[in-house]
Amino acid sequence: MEQVLIAGATGATGKKIINFLKESQYFEPIAMIRKEDQKSFFEDQNVRWILGDLSKDVSHTCKNMDKVIFAAGSGGSNVVEIDQEGAKRFIDASKSNNIKKFVMLSSMGADQPEEMEELHDYMVAKHKADIYLRNSRLNYAIVRPGAFTNEAGTQHIELSHKLKEQGSISRTDVAQVLTRVLHDDTANKETLEIIKGGRLIGKALETMSTVEV
Repeated sequence: MEQVLIAGATGATGKKIINFLKESQYFEPIAMIRKEDQKSFFEDQNVRWILGDLSKDVSHTCKNMDKVIFAAGSGGSNVVEIDQEGAKRFIDASKSNNIKKFVMLSSMGADQPEEMEELHDYMVAKHKADIYLRNSRLNYAIVRPGAFTNEAGTQHIELSHKLKEQGSISRTDVAQVLTRVLHDDTANKETLEIIKGGRLIGKALETMSTVEV
Protein backbone atom coordinates (compact mmCIF):
# COMPACT_ATOMS: atom_id res chain seq x y z
CA MET A 1 0.00 0.00 0.00
CA GLU A 2 1.18 3.52 -0.76
CA GLN A 3 1.75 5.84 2.18
CA VAL A 4 -0.27 9.07 1.83
CA LEU A 5 0.46 12.05 4.08
CA ILE A 6 -2.45 14.43 4.66
CA ALA A 7 -1.70 18.03 5.62
CA GLY A 8 -4.85 19.42 7.19
CA ALA A 9 -5.88 16.03 8.58
CA THR A 10 -7.47 17.60 11.66
CA GLY A 11 -9.87 19.76 9.62
CA ALA A 12 -13.41 18.88 8.60
CA THR A 13 -12.42 17.86 5.07
CA GLY A 14 -9.18 16.26 6.21
CA LYS A 15 -10.99 13.89 8.55
CA LYS A 16 -13.24 12.77 5.70
CA ILE A 17 -10.16 12.15 3.54
CA ILE A 18 -8.74 9.97 6.30
CA ASN A 19 -11.97 7.96 6.42
CA PHE A 20 -11.95 7.33 2.66
CA LEU A 21 -8.29 6.29 2.69
CA LYS A 22 -8.86 3.92 5.61
CA GLU A 23 -11.31 2.03 3.39
CA SER A 24 -8.90 1.91 0.45
CA GLN A 25 -6.97 -1.19 -0.54
CA TYR A 26 -4.34 0.97 -2.25
CA PHE A 27 -3.47 3.71 0.23
CA GLU A 28 -2.63 4.06 3.91
CA PRO A 29 -3.32 7.51 5.43
CA ILE A 30 -0.82 9.25 7.69
CA ALA A 31 -2.18 12.32 9.48
CA MET A 32 0.00 15.40 9.84
CA ILE A 33 -0.81 17.10 13.13
CA ARG A 34 0.47 20.38 14.55
CA LYS A 35 0.14 19.55 18.25
CA GLU A 36 0.73 16.28 20.05
CA ASP A 37 -2.59 16.55 21.88
CA GLN A 38 -4.28 15.95 18.52
CA LYS A 39 -2.82 12.45 18.21
CA SER A 40 -5.44 10.62 20.28
CA PHE A 41 -8.15 11.23 17.67
CA PHE A 42 -6.13 9.32 15.08
CA GLU A 43 -4.69 6.72 17.43
CA ASP A 44 -8.26 5.75 18.34
CA GLN A 45 -8.76 4.94 14.65
CA ASN A 46 -5.43 3.13 14.28
CA VAL A 47 -4.21 5.89 11.96
CA ARG A 48 -0.54 6.79 12.03
CA TRP A 49 0.43 10.43 12.58
CA ILE A 50 3.43 12.73 12.31
CA LEU A 51 4.09 16.13 13.84
CA GLY A 52 4.45 19.01 11.39
CA ASP A 53 3.77 22.75 11.51
CA LEU A 54 3.23 24.41 8.13
CA SER A 55 4.51 27.73 9.50
CA LYS A 56 7.91 26.05 9.99
CA ASP A 57 10.17 23.58 8.22
CA VAL A 58 8.21 20.43 7.29
CA SER A 59 10.87 18.63 5.26
CA HIS A 60 10.94 15.72 7.72
CA THR A 61 7.22 14.98 7.28
CA CYS A 62 7.48 13.61 3.75
CA LYS A 63 10.22 11.07 4.37
CA ASN A 64 9.15 7.55 3.35
CA MET A 65 5.86 8.88 1.95
CA ASP A 66 4.65 7.99 -1.54
CA LYS A 67 2.00 10.67 -2.13
CA VAL A 68 0.54 13.68 -0.30
CA ILE A 69 -2.68 15.65 -0.05
CA PHE A 70 -2.62 19.31 0.95
CA ALA A 71 -6.00 20.05 2.53
CA ALA A 72 -4.77 22.51 5.15
CA GLY A 73 -6.10 26.01 5.66
CA SER A 74 -5.82 28.86 8.11
CA GLY A 75 -9.55 29.54 8.14
CA GLY A 76 -8.86 33.02 6.85
CA SER A 77 -6.78 34.14 9.82
CA ASN A 78 -3.33 33.72 8.31
CA VAL A 79 -3.71 32.99 4.63
CA VAL A 80 -0.25 34.10 3.49
CA GLU A 81 1.62 32.12 6.14
CA ILE A 82 -0.38 28.88 5.87
CA ASP A 83 -2.42 28.75 2.64
CA GLN A 84 0.38 30.22 0.54
CA GLU A 85 3.79 29.86 2.18
CA GLY A 86 2.82 26.73 4.13
CA ALA A 87 1.76 25.10 0.88
CA LYS A 88 5.08 26.09 -0.69
CA ARG A 89 7.00 24.55 2.23
CA PHE A 90 5.01 21.34 1.79
CA ILE A 91 5.70 21.35 -1.96
CA ASP A 92 9.43 21.81 -1.32
CA ALA A 93 9.39 18.95 1.19
CA SER A 94 7.62 16.79 -1.37
CA LYS A 95 10.24 17.57 -4.01
CA SER A 96 13.09 16.78 -1.63
CA ASN A 97 11.55 13.40 -0.85
CA ASN A 98 10.58 12.43 -4.42
CA ILE A 99 6.86 12.34 -3.75
CA LYS A 100 5.10 10.60 -6.66
CA LYS A 101 1.94 12.74 -6.63
CA PHE A 102 0.88 15.94 -4.90
CA VAL A 103 -2.87 16.53 -4.59
CA MET A 104 -3.77 20.14 -3.84
CA LEU A 105 -7.11 21.27 -2.45
CA SER A 106 -7.59 24.70 -4.01
CA SER A 107 -10.76 26.69 -4.74
CA MET A 108 -12.85 27.85 -7.65
CA GLY A 109 -11.82 31.44 -8.30
CA ALA A 110 -8.15 30.83 -7.56
CA ASP A 111 -7.33 31.19 -11.26
CA GLN A 112 -8.64 34.78 -11.33
CA PRO A 113 -8.23 36.18 -7.80
CA GLU A 114 -8.41 39.75 -9.07
CA GLU A 115 -12.08 39.19 -9.87
CA MET A 116 -12.92 37.92 -6.40
CA GLU A 117 -13.92 40.75 -4.09
CA GLU A 118 -14.97 38.34 -1.38
CA LEU A 119 -12.10 36.25 0.03
CA HIS A 120 -9.68 38.14 -2.21
CA ASP A 121 -6.59 37.56 -0.02
CA TYR A 122 -7.42 33.87 0.31
CA MET A 123 -7.82 33.49 -3.46
CA VAL A 124 -4.51 35.24 -4.08
CA ALA A 125 -2.81 32.86 -1.65
CA LYS A 126 -4.36 29.80 -3.31
CA HIS A 127 -3.46 31.18 -6.75
CA LYS A 128 0.21 31.58 -5.82
CA ALA A 129 0.34 28.15 -4.19
CA ASP A 130 -1.19 26.52 -7.28
CA ILE A 131 1.32 28.21 -9.59
CA TYR A 132 4.19 27.14 -7.33
CA LEU A 133 2.99 23.54 -7.53
CA ARG A 134 2.64 23.63 -11.31
CA ASN A 135 6.20 24.93 -11.60
CA SER A 136 7.61 22.40 -9.14
CA ARG A 137 8.03 19.56 -11.69
CA LEU A 138 6.10 17.30 -9.33
CA ASN A 139 3.24 15.23 -10.65
CA TYR A 140 0.11 16.92 -9.33
CA ALA A 141 -3.65 17.20 -9.34
CA ILE A 142 -5.17 20.54 -8.34
CA VAL A 143 -8.81 20.23 -7.26
CA ARG A 144 -10.89 23.43 -7.14
CA PRO A 145 -14.31 22.91 -5.56
CA GLY A 146 -17.15 25.37 -5.38
CA ALA A 147 -18.54 26.53 -2.04
CA PHE A 148 -18.39 23.85 0.65
CA THR A 149 -21.53 22.47 2.27
CA ASN A 150 -21.87 20.04 5.16
CA GLU A 151 -24.64 18.09 3.44
CA ALA A 152 -24.37 14.35 2.89
CA GLY A 153 -22.35 13.39 -0.16
CA THR A 154 -24.25 12.51 -3.34
CA GLN A 155 -21.28 10.91 -5.19
CA HIS A 156 -22.37 12.96 -8.21
CA ILE A 157 -20.49 15.99 -9.52
CA GLU A 158 -19.94 18.29 -12.46
CA LEU A 159 -16.30 18.48 -13.44
CA SER A 160 -14.25 20.43 -15.96
CA HIS A 161 -10.93 22.17 -16.30
CA LYS A 162 -13.02 25.36 -16.18
CA LEU A 163 -16.70 25.22 -15.26
CA LYS A 164 -19.07 27.77 -16.79
CA GLU A 165 -21.13 28.15 -13.62
CA GLN A 166 -20.61 28.60 -9.90
CA GLY A 167 -22.03 26.12 -7.43
CA SER A 168 -21.60 24.27 -4.18
CA ILE A 169 -20.48 20.77 -3.23
CA SER A 170 -20.43 18.70 -0.07
CA ARG A 171 -17.17 18.22 1.82
CA THR A 172 -17.73 14.47 1.59
CA ASP A 173 -17.77 14.53 -2.21
CA VAL A 174 -14.71 16.80 -2.28
CA ALA A 175 -12.86 14.37 -0.01
CA GLN A 176 -13.79 11.48 -2.27
CA VAL A 177 -12.48 13.30 -5.35
CA LEU A 178 -9.21 14.13 -3.56
CA THR A 179 -8.65 10.47 -2.73
CA ARG A 180 -9.66 9.26 -6.21
CA VAL A 181 -7.13 11.50 -7.98
CA LEU A 182 -4.29 9.93 -6.00
CA HIS A 183 -4.35 7.05 -8.47
CA ASP A 184 -1.58 6.96 -11.05
CA ASP A 185 -4.01 6.78 -13.98
CA THR A 186 -6.17 9.76 -12.96
CA ALA A 187 -5.70 13.52 -13.36
CA ASN A 188 -1.94 13.73 -13.81
CA LYS A 189 -0.72 17.33 -14.01
CA GLU A 190 -4.35 18.44 -14.23
CA THR A 191 -6.41 21.21 -12.67
CA LEU A 192 -10.11 20.49 -12.29
CA GLU A 193 -13.09 22.39 -10.97
CA ILE A 194 -15.93 20.52 -9.29
CA ILE A 195 -19.43 21.27 -8.04
CA LYS A 196 -22.46 19.15 -7.20
CA GLY A 197 -23.85 17.65 -10.39
CA GLY A 198 -25.25 14.69 -12.23
CA ARG A 199 -22.29 12.47 -13.06
CA LEU A 200 -20.90 9.77 -10.82
CA ILE A 201 -17.51 10.81 -9.45
CA GLY A 202 -15.72 7.84 -11.01
CA LYS A 203 -17.27 8.44 -14.44
CA ALA A 204 -16.54 12.16 -14.29
CA LEU A 205 -12.89 11.53 -13.45
CA GLU A 206 -12.53 9.23 -16.44
CA THR A 207 -12.56 12.39 -18.58
CA MET A 208 -9.28 13.46 -17.00
CA SER A 209 -5.85 12.25 -18.14
CA THR A 210 -5.19 8.52 -18.02
CA VAL A 211 -1.50 8.59 -18.88
CA GLU A 212 0.95 7.73 -16.12
CA VAL A 213 3.67 10.31 -15.45
